[in-house]
Amino acid sequence: MFTGIVRDRGRVDSCENGRLSVETALRAAVGDSVAVDGVCLTVVEAGDGRLAFDVVPETLSRAKPFRGVVNLEPAVRAGDPLGGHYVQGHVDAVGSVQSVEAEGEGLRVFVEAPADVLGHCVEKGSIAVDGVSLTVAELADDAFAVALVPHTLEATTLSSLTPGQAVNLEVDVLAKYVDRLLQARGG
Repeated sequence: MFTGIVRDRGRVDSCENGRLSVETALRAAVGDSVAVDGVCLTVVEAGDGRLAFDVVPETLSRAKPFRGVVNLEPAVRAGDPLGGHYVQGHVDAVGSVQSVEAEGEGLRVFVEAPADVLGHCVEKGSIAVDGVSLTVAELADDAFAVALVPHTLEATTLSSLTPGQAVNLEVDVLAKYVDRLLQARGG
């Protein structure tokens, strides 16, 4: 489990033949879980400022391609503070940035998302974008907006978002469970 509080930004060295290699200052051991742009992966090699992960076709089919600079978060350990929201590292969909607008010292970003993702979004609810825990600021028919504060812009890759850019999306797991229970009861 993760919280969506990014601990480092890494640089993808390569993603070939089912192996992702990321240059990072993040310390992790073989077997540890690390969210890479919101995707939960298991460390299979660690050392010399690099982490490597096996990436299966299922992961590649559900997430945006791994390239450039990525957000990294180690899994929460018992006793760690829970600063963001519950994030599983299971990407629900890939969205597309519609617009990026200056808003005070931060940015307001609209992200186009599939209907099933939007159906789990509520204003002031939680969503993870590229593994970053954010609050839904506004909903539209085909998109949601998030307001990015200066700290988030400094600590994550979200400061470089541009229209048309793909982003990994994970809706709040609690919303998914409520929806599933209501469906099971015919609601």
